[in-house]
Amino acid sequence: MSVQEYTPQAFHRQAHDALGNPQIRANFRKAMGGLMDKRREAFAEWDLETLRELGANIRLRALARLPDLLETLETNCQANGIQVHWAEDGDEACRLIAKLCQEHGAKQVVKGKSMVSEEMHLNAYLEKAGIKALESDLGEYLVQLNEQTPSHIIMPAIHLNTDEISTILHDKTGLERSRDVDFMTAAARAQMRERFMAADVGISGVNFAVAETGTLCLVENEGNGRMTTTVPTVHIAVTGIEKVVEHLRDVPPLYALLSRSATGQNVTTYFNMIGGPRKPNEHDGPREVHLVLVDNGRSRIYQDNELLDTLRCIRCGACMNHCPVYTRVGGHSYGTTYPGPIGSILMPHLMGLEATKELPSASSLCGACGEVCPVKIPIPDLLVRLRQEAVGEGRGNVPGAGVKRNRTEVAAWKGWQWLATHPRAWRSGTVIAGKLRALTPSKLGVWTEHRTAPKPARTTLHALIKRHRRETNS
Repeated sequence: MSVQEYTPQAFHRQAHDALGNPQIRANFRKAMGGLMDKRREAFAEWDLETLRELGANIRLRALARLPDLLETLETNCQANGIQVHWAEDGDEACRLIAKLCQEHGAKQVVKGKSMVSEEMHLNAYLEKAGIKALESDLGEYLVQLNEQTPSHIIMPAIHLNTDEISTILHDKTGLERSRDVDFMTAAARAQMRERFMAADVGISGVNFAVAETGTLCLVENEGNGRMTTTVPTVHIAVTGIEKVVEHLRDVPPLYALLSRSATGQNVTTYFNMIGGPRKPNEHDGPREVHLVLVDNGRSRIYQDNELLDTLRCIRCGACMNHCPVYTRVGGHSYGTTYPGPIGSILMPHLMGLEATKELPSASSLCGACGEVCPVKIPIPDLLVRLRQEAVGEGRGNVPGAGVKRNRTEVAAWKGWQWLATHPRAWRSGTVIAGKLRALTPSKLGVWTEHRTAPKPARTTLHALIKRHRRETNS
């Protein structure tokens, strides 16, 4: 299936296809099992609940002061020589970045991992502007070669096995087929090194933006983030406005939670702290650093006291790794930038419930996602809230609220409510329903796709009790 065919509206069909694909099932079963084991081992000697509570409080404190912290971040970044730009939505962010690239005559850009850039379809926008963007994260590079989107927010190519990766590299780059992971990794590295040196602009994401110091923190394992942010003469960092934290001391607890929750590592291989462009006495680094702060619906989420918790997310992917739905159908089934439980509560805000109405119901509500979230986002509660928004009266804060509201169903439930609160009418109605039970339809919409339609009893419970009493007393 090509990337163009994945849409949230077709979630059920896509999930059905994934369940019928034994290779996808095997790939995810192996990968998710390993990630869950590594996370458990990484936290074995920690007081995990205390650390989670600390992480949640840090994120909540930052969100409580978000408008002020963003202004502080801008002031301190500018003092460090970082130029700050604001984008109301993804389109504006794309225009800003394309303009910056064009001002520097850029024809090639190299990109570090950035889910926000995926969210706003930056690569496609730059391509239309005549600018070629190369993904430098190995997983992102593979899915880009395969003309796909990431299937996981941390491990973009987790849906591919070794043989599939070998085929992609052979077909797209001419590399000889091999099952040697080290050989394939080294070959990909060699290909990308040339691109790093040729790139005019480097684009990266941001894991934590520290308001106190104007520092941009970048977490990674491959060194591509460091190359992307230092080799090209211009570095453009792009991030959602929620990634700001108040103090530099807030970063270590969140970093400890992020690395262990995401990949089961105590620390990642690289932790980059970007404090500004190259200074006059320095020999390397970019001559310009730009920060693009993207809203894209986040301010709307911020205005809802309950759904605000969605913005706590530090993008670790632990909720996906433990979700019984995601681990069986994979990320592409969701048809959205952010799949899994976090995507099911975030994407309705970014795309509207009209397009994503099936996603809040793509969950068993087992609670695993909430139990493993390192910053204690109550994901199951938010999924229930969004289900209510979808069938509500359209008064909610989410775009498209009320999209699944069915007038016939609403009328039926109001009729039921009236009967249940009027005893005489209820008794008469149940008697009539029992006599007409043969006319009960066998199909009742979605409910009877996997269930047998219920039929009223021939005799009501009250009538049976009265009959029993008469027979006993006679």
